[in-house]
Amino acid sequence: MSAIPPVKTMYPNSLTQLARANPFSAPLFTLQKVEEPSTQSLVTKHEANKRTLAAAAVADSDVSCEFGSQKYYALCGFGGILSCGITHTAVVPLDLVKCRLQVDPNKYKSIFRGFSITIKEDGMRGLAKGWAPTFIGYSMQGLCKFGFYEVFKTTYGDLIGEENAYLWRTSLYLAASASAEFFADIALAPMEACKVRIQTQPGYANTLRQCAPKMFAEEGLWAFYKGVVPLWMRQIPYTMMKFACFERTVEMLYKHVVPKPRSECSKSEQLVVTFVAGYIAGVFCAIVSHPADSVVSVLNKESGSSALGVLKKLGPRGVWKGLVARIIMIGTLTALQWFIYDSVKVYFRLPRPPPPEMPESLKKKLGLTE
Repeated sequence: MSAIPPVKTMYPNSLTQLARANPFSAPLFTLQKVEEPSTQSLVTKHEANKRTLAAAAVADSDVSCEFGSQKYYALCGFGGILSCGITHTAVVPLDLVKCRLQVDPNKYKSIFRGFSITIKEDGMRGLAKGWAPTFIGYSMQGLCKFGFYEVFKTTYGDLIGEENAYLWRTSLYLAASASAEFFADIALAPMEACKVRIQTQPGYANTLRQCAPKMFAEEGLWAFYKGVVPLWMRQIPYTMMKFACFERTVEMLYKHVVPKPRSECSKSEQLVVTFVAGYIAGVFCAIVSHPADSVVSVLNKESGSSALGVLKKLGPRGVWKGLVARIIMIGTLTALQWFIYDSVKVYFRLPRPPPPEMPESLKKKLGLTE
């Protein structure tokens, strides 16, 4: 009786399809049989991965806290406060003209005409209208945006495992940033409503102390949160693009443009890469979020209006008014935000993980290592 030939052990088709579908993976290699690690070794590997992330661009002995610790997340949130609060306040004049161009295009017509009319009617001080709610609101947003992004990125990465976190890293960035922005916009909404009311309704109020009580007396608490849904529509796509595009651009720059590995780059050189990647991400951010931004500006200006009603009123062309101004503003803004955020990490000696690399276990499965 002839012997039955042994059946070759293969990995499930799902892994093969996953490797083939991933647009950022290496070409498909033959999968090799690998011994499955024990539970104890998995725990050890998880701790080792955490230590690898914590190594960052500086040595372990040079970092001030452990990657993923409460201190790490708190300082990341502080970096977000500085990066968003300072940058948004710095571009208040451009933001004011952009908002007025969106809500009254017949009067202001262009960026330069908008500046000219605003200075003529209100003087140079008029360009600073809305600085207080801008600083407070976007500082709170930055705290939640950057702080929660780090939390969600680590949490989701741990949930799906090291290999999937690498293969689906773009999806991981998108999910983590969307989750963070959901809470960030709830923190931003009240101050955003005050800012737009001050900037787009001449004579309504000149300061936050005048505007907030007046809005509450006229419309109640709803006045501060009626714009939260269109704010989600604007900010969640913006933030998803901001973080995912930035993370992948940094990875591509170090891989194809920077002539030496990140570990050999000085802090200054790394911050230059951060700024360039931030500006590239900012341009895409402005484009994907501009229609919703136009709706938010008109919605907060007009009492009793709805998002759907404003969208119908503006029409397909109207929602793109002020796009050039917003690309200039958001491109510069995003680049500076990432630069400040990364600088805070450098100053406080926080762990700064390098661009992701394929895990050793996945290399073995793909036959990239012996």
